[in-house]
Amino acid sequence: MMHKTEEREQEAASNKSPAIKVIGTLQSAQQQAIFSPPAIEFLDALVTKFSAPLDEVMALRRQRQSQFDNGELPDFRADTQHIRQDKSWKVAPIPAVLQDRRVEITGPIDRKMVINALNSGAKVFMCCFEDASAPTWENMIDGQVNLKDANAGTISYFDEKKGKSYDLISNPAQLLARPRGLHLPEKHIQYNDKPIAGCLMDFALYFFHNYQTRAQKGDGVYYYIPKLESMEEAKWWDDVFTFTEDYFSVERGTIKATVLIETLPAVFQMEEMLYVMREHIVAMNCGRWDYIFSYIKTLKNHKDRILPDRHSIGMDKPFLNAYSQLLVKTCHARGALAMGGMSAFIPNADPEVMAQVRAKVEDDKDRESSNGHDGGWVAHPKLVEIVMDIFEKKLNGNINQIDYDSSYVGEITAQQLLEPCTGPRNEEGLRKNIRIALYYIEAWISGVGCVPIYGLMEDAATAEISRAGIWQWIKHGVKLDDGQVVTEAYFRSLLAEELITIKQEVGEQRYAQGRFEETAKMFDTLSTQDDFAEFLTLPSYSLLC
Repeated sequence: MMHKTEEREQEAASNKSPAIKVIGTLQSAQQQAIFSPPAIEFLDALVTKFSAPLDEVMALRRQRQSQFDNGELPDFRADTQHIRQDKSWKVAPIPAVLQDRRVEITGPIDRKMVINALNSGAKVFMCCFEDASAPTWENMIDGQVNLKDANAGTISYFDEKKGKSYDLISNPAQLLARPRGLHLPEKHIQYNDKPIAGCLMDFALYFFHNYQTRAQKGDGVYYYIPKLESMEEAKWWDDVFTFTEDYFSVERGTIKATVLIETLPAVFQMEEMLYVMREHIVAMNCGRWDYIFSYIKTLKNHKDRILPDRHSIGMDKPFLNAYSQLLVKTCHARGALAMGGMSAFIPNADPEVMAQVRAKVEDDKDRESSNGHDGGWVAHPKLVEIVMDIFEKKLNGNINQIDYDSSYVGEITAQQLLEPCTGPRNEEGLRKNIRIALYYIEAWISGVGCVPIYGLMEDAATAEISRAGIWQWIKHGVKLDDGQVVTEAYFRSLLAEELITIKQEVGEQRYAQGRFEETAKMFDTLSTQDDFAEFLTLPSYSLLC
């Protein structure tokens, strides 16, 4: 019996022309294979069916944000109270291979990094087409090639500078792909003369090229879904999953998703999201850096909700601890896993510094495991063992904490989730935010999305926190601890001085070859313009190499 994909390959030539147009250049045979006729046909079907509904849910997002901008505060929904009150429903059973997630490592789609992450000893590798990867056309297509080879077990890499080969071990981490957020476009594929949603490209090509390979191993196709804000957006994704399973005549639940709760509006709709995705969802995750950014963005006009310097905001703050506890309580009650957040530290060769890094990581993961999380994230392979030991001690022979008793937590209220925190507001923190944002954005527009800066592995989320906090401090004329008021002029004076600092740190040659002054102009605009840019990656996209 001919497989449905084979039928489509034979029929593709006779089908009508696709509505989408691939205008990006495909430079290698491997890249061309990613855009085979049946792959384009499937992507075309998704884009044709789901572009208009995506526009609708994004319009709802903007409408809700307008309400917050005009004084309303996020809250639990009255119209979905029946979903929260009905204690009878649970999500579908979690596949065995996704039940043990004590340590997850995240990283970009770079070939060598994919191999290192899969070989790291972590239980899961979340490979990121989004915040950890700059969405150049070449990056996005090569990422698909890399993950196709990884699933096939044939991925390898030779580093000519080091003279070192990288190959996959026999029992690598479970691979989950993270497509781009709903807001990010892909300008190299057009539909009705407009860029398609990047998330549909990432999702479709990954599923198409890997579902059969994974099925041969007894696995489904697993995703991490970022930056959702509502149950309507979650339902959009679930409809995409269902359509895809029907399109390829595969079993319902072949696709399983972990949803990142990394926006403030989403924390008030977690049960609703679990409900509408109950056939496909297996877990939720505390995407805490984006969550802090979202807190600032959502409440940017609320002068009584201004956060202190981002470097002082940890998960020990009450509003973040409440978020963690509510996620654990909600997920476990509905039969889903509750993943902790990112430890962004990277190892240091100095034993004294490394001891400090270890202490901070242990403190963070002790808190997560004590709150009932089933595992946590790391950004570097050398942190895997440290975090694994913490969760193994807490789990005491179990592979997760889905039976964790959260009754001691009690009711988590909207007031707790929205409560701002105290902390320093000083020039030192402001300067550091400027410098980190400049370093990161310059790397991003040059094609690199995951950047080590001052001992941390930074991605788009931390740059977003930096620039959002600066915008809000300028807008509301925040007074620093020494009495200095943050104005546009004051910010620009610091921006100019931090450019000089960067030139000193990187050297004249690197500075001249880089795009720091171009970055500074854009960062100035993002930080001072009247209208807050929803995501810095949107205006930056046009500058991408």
